[in-house]
Order: sequence, then C-alpha cells, then structure tokens
Amino acid sequence: MKKIILNIGLLIAVTSSFTLSAEELPVTERLVDTLSELAGGPHAGMRSNHAKGLMVTGYFEASKEAAEITYAPHFNIPKSDIVVRFSNASGVPDIADTSPDGFPKGMAIRFMLPEEEYTDIVVISVDRFPVKTPEDFLGLLTAIKDSANSKAKPTPIEAFLEAHPETLTFVQLPKPAPVSYATEKFHGINAFEFENEQGNTVYGRYLITPLNGPEYLSDEEREKAANNYLLDELPVRLKDAGEAKFTIALQIAEAGDAITDPTIVWPAERKMVQLGTLTLTEIMADGPSYEKANMFNPLAIPEGISPTEDPILLARPASYGVSFGRRLNPE
Repeated sequence: MKKIILNIGLLIAVTSSFTLSAEELPVTERLVDTLSELAGGPHAGMRSNHAKGLMVTGYFEASKEAAEITYAPHFNIPKSDIVVRFSNASGVPDIADTSPDGFPKGMAIRFMLPEEEYTDIVVISVDRFPVKTPEDFLGLLTAIKDSANSKAKPTPIEAFLEAHPETLTFVQLPKPAPVSYATEKFHGINAFEFENEQGNTVYGRYLITPLNGPEYLSDEEREKAANNYLLDELPVRLKDAGEAKFTIALQIAEAGDAITDPTIVWPAERKMVQLGTLTLTEIMADGPSYEKANMFNPLAIPEGISPTEDPILLARPASYGVSFGRRLNPE
C-alpha cells in the first residue's frame, strides 16, 4: 500500500502539469502550488510545507496495553528503532523558530518494522485542523493569497472566516513557542480504526506528550530567542541529557464522536490508552539527505490499523507525493 500511494503522488507531480490547466489540476496538486506560492517559492529541493526541520533517531517501547488495542507490529514487539522529523509550519525554509507563522510545529515518526518495512505517524502541535475538506483548505490558502493586495471589504480571508467558523476558531488559537521540540505536545488530527487479535475495534487519535509535560517560552524569552533556537537547542539537549522521552497515547472515541472531521476536538474525558514510550537519543548524522529523500506518509500503516473516510486524511498522501516528486526533481 505504501508504494501505491507514493506512485500516485509521483505520477501527479510528473504528468499533470503537462496535460491540464491550473484550474483543472487535482485539488491536491493545487494545494502544493498555493502553499509554495505563499512561501515565496517554489524552493528547490524543499517541502512545500514544514520545510524547516531536523532529524533525530531513537527507539520506541510498546506498552502491554497497546496489544489490547491493535495487533499492528510496532505496538506488539518490545522495541522498535525510529527516526523522527521535527519541523516548523510553512514552506519558508528559513522561517524563524519563534514566528507564529511557523505554527503549528510538526512531528513525523517512522517506526522500523521487520523485513525492512516501516510505518509512519504524522502529527502537529495543535489538536485540530482548520477545515473539513481539501477543497476548503485550498479555499483558505487562496483567500490568504488573494487578500495580500486586496482592497475589497471584507477581504477574501475575512469573508472565508465568516463563512467557516471552525477556521476562525483555529486561527484564534494560542501560538506558544516551545522551549524545545522535545517539550512540545503533538496531536493526531485524524482518527484511525484500530483492531486487536480478537477482532475488537476502536477509533482513536494519537496524543504524543513529553514525559515531563510541555514547556513554553515566556513572551520575553520568545522575543530574545534566536531564529534557529529550536534547531540549535535539541542537539545540545541530547548531548547533555543523553535522551528525550515522549509518551504515545490513544484517545478513544465514543459513540457519536466525529471520526471523519478533523476540525472537531473530542471531549477531554474520553478514555486514554498508553501505547508506549518514545525515546530520542541523537541527531541523525545524515538527516538533511534522509529528509530530502524520504516522504512521511500517514497512510503508510500496517494491518491492525485502518484509515477512516476523513477527506483530509485521504488527501494527505497525494499532496505529500506531489511535493515529494518536486523535491526529488526540482525544475
């Protein structure tokens, strides 16, 4: 399944621009185009979103409770090697780590499985997405772009936010600056279906939390922080402490909870199951080469975990594939 998804993205990236007008392109490709334009790009060899980041290696230890939720391999073997990419939002390669435009932060985790297989988790530092569909996401990005020099009242983005209250809620969320990538909390905005060996299923969303809880800079500290403070801090932290730990948990949906709408946050009292502990140990030596040559894919999932019909989730691999294809073959 991973190869099929990847090839679809590459096919779109290579062929569609030669056969279709801009208006006829798939929404997933138009998303990449608009993100790149908003970032002042395209920037050759860079991601169209979450362009700035760094790679870390470590391992994951599954909990006993994880096997009760799913028979997926990484949640049923004691220990798995992992690679992690932390990142800032936007396609601006040198965006300041302190910038609100770099919110939300991103975390992509690759679990190495037996027989040279892998599975990915891709999460962000906020508990929801601004829109319900890829079409609305394109509408949001287009409204932002069109508002730059607009004299209309309301501006395109003001009109969009008025028509999409869930997006207005998202843009009004606090945008704190973490002390470290290792002190940020990350959320799975999309639900997945999890099945255990007995055939029992639940729907859940990931929650990834620093072992000692999240920590953020004060306003004064944020003003004084360097543009690359997150990139500079993590290597020092890992060298001095030897490791940084996160817990990976699953919030379980109850009947009536929205499992295909990433703009809706489930109630905090929903059951949480601890799936295990993630330990970061060192900065990846060939991180820049690895992150350029690899695409993290939320639908690179093994048996025991299945996607929902969430349209945002289903669109992510195709958009990532377009960006990945351009990263490998920049014009």
